[in-house]
Amino acid sequence: MSVGRPVPTGLAVALFAGALVPAALAVASPAFGWLALAVDVAVLLLCAVDFVRAPRAADIEAHREVEPILSSGVDNPVRWVLHARTDSAMRGELRDEPPLDVESHGHRQPFSLEAGAPPTRLMYRVRPPSRGDARFGDVHLRLLGPLGLCSRQVRLPASRDVKVYPDLSALSREALTLARAAEAVSARTQRRKAMEGREFESLREYRPGDDFRHIDWKSSARHGHTLVRTWQPERHQPVLLLLDCGRHMAGRVQGRRKLDHAVDAALRLARVSLDAGDVVGVVAFASDVRSFLPPRKGAEHLRLITESLYRAEAGLEESDYGRAFDFAFARQTRRALVVLFTDLVDPDASATLLTRTLALRPRHLPVVASLLDEDLEAAATDVPGDATAAYARQAAQRMEAEYRRTATTLRDAGALVVRAPARAFGAAALNMYLDVKARGQL
Repeated sequence: MSVGRPVPTGLAVALFAGALVPAALAVASPAFGWLALAVDVAVLLLCAVDFVRAPRAADIEAHREVEPILSSGVDNPVRWVLHARTDSAMRGELRDEPPLDVESHGHRQPFSLEAGAPPTRLMYRVRPPSRGDARFGDVHLRLLGPLGLCSRQVRLPASRDVKVYPDLSALSREALTLARAAEAVSARTQRRKAMEGREFESLREYRPGDDFRHIDWKSSARHGHTLVRTWQPERHQPVLLLLDCGRHMAGRVQGRRKLDHAVDAALRLARVSLDAGDVVGVVAFASDVRSFLPPRKGAEHLRLITESLYRAEAGLEESDYGRAFDFAFARQTRRALVVLFTDLVDPDASATLLTRTLALRPRHLPVVASLLDEDLEAAATDVPGDATAAYARQAAQRMEAEYRRTATTLRDAGALVVRAPARAFGAAALNMYLDVKARGQL
């Protein structure tokens, strides 16, 4: 625990500045010089007395309250509880040490503790930009002396390690409903509701407008009235999520890496798939396979998926799609929905991806999900103002044209392509999955 060091306050600085007036008049008379010296010495002595009488580190108790797991991309509250161990009031300022590269709001705040009063609580927020491990440092306190001329700055040990996961609050059913409502047009939503899947669920009374092909004639004859079969989407189907952790996913979109948006979307898709009764597997890869979880089901498996992906980082290396696909499908024999989160902007990488993805058809149903970079899209359509902007527009148009060519080839071969901006990426992936289940495409 630090013994503290003196820090003059603004009042002390103002008094020292006031002594400059007689010092400037010392040219006219030496007496003013002695007056300035006397003022400086008096202020200095008062600051020393104030520092000695200022509260010490042992006079205050500080405790940080923060969740052991934070969510990336959203505000997370951090609270401080301050309690005076003495019977005297104290004032000061608290400065916390949030993790590096984490955006924080209010980590430096004044406080006041009254004698005999309950503990004082302070709160600020941190917004981690990405997943991984993070560390809070110690806390620094400036304890103001009774004269208000000098503070004692102390450092209290309060370091703590936390984990930063993707935003798990977005996995709730309410968030899913809002995402679907915001991203799906009304006609598409109505079509999805009309499709019920292909797995038999139950029998019910015939209603006008029901499809005659759904009438169960044997059951109707046995019960004496017309019954129709109802259907639900198939369960226990494999869903395999492949996350590209290569250099193409290291770029930033809306302040976060593309891989962070992809991990968020993958976890939301995993949650919904597991809730629907399907089994979900995950492969994270770059030049080699970095992590693998075989398809399983249940809430415990979602926790394992989250643990597996929260440390995933995009490396500055080329992704080997062939190695990842060979590794995954050497262990996957059943027909599966294969969702690959990657980037389709680089034409060289897209050529390799195209060959390996099309090879999955017709045994599996491949889906390629990539982020729409709105800055790149704007650069491809903006009117250039100079030669540099014209070159940038040409390059952006070429990349967009290459993407459309690759996406068209994938769709023509029977693969699905999902592309959406960062704010709607997770909802777009979920809508794709729900459409596949409703149509019985898997």
